[in-house]
Amino acid sequence: MNSRRSYTMTARAEAVEATRSAILNAAVDLSQERLIAQIGLDDIAARAGVSVQTLLRHFGSRASLIDAAAHQGASSVVEERRAPVGEVTEAVRILMDHYEKRGSSALLLLAQEESEEQVARITSNGKALHRTWVEEVFGPFLPADRGAREELLDLLVVATDVYAWKLLRLDRGLSRSRTQERLEKLVRTVLAALGTAREE
Repeated sequence: MNSRRSYTMTARAEAVEATRSAILNAAVDLSQERLIAQIGLDDIAARAGVSVQTLLRHFGSRASLIDAAAHQGASSVVEERRAPVGEVTEAVRILMDHYEKRGSSALLLLAQEESEEQVARITSNGKALHRTWVEEVFGPFLPADRGAREELLDLLVVATDVYAWKLLRLDRGLSRSRTQERLEKLVRTVLAALGTAREE
């Protein structure tokens, strides 16, 4: 009897989690397609295959749902961008994979940050995640001196920013491989200019 009850409770918990995940995934997917202000609860519910009432039962409000979706999206980004420390070529390749998948949606969010307070919090977190990634991945190249370290970190953040990808890949229309080559060259040029580059 207890075993049956435990099985039922586990199945119910799994169903609840599956519904929650479906709602979050729907919100993330829609945010990659349109402005946040244009995404209604009914849109998210329809994409997830649930009712608006179910959505509200899980998240309470639209704002809470957007925050939860942003958190899930950030966790996915961290996993997608996980790269070996100190390996420039591999780091840039992984970054390119990420930008090819999410670069356009990141640009869409950035276009909204001045008019949407909630989006501004999301993009602020995204910028912090990017800086942390740069500091971790290129850590072996960063000097001990704090001022010099911050200068190099700033330059590397700019060299690997989504707008650098946009300028080359979208605006210039370069191929993925050519874009990757130029981003890597930019990173190595920055490192060499400050005397921290090394052979891999």
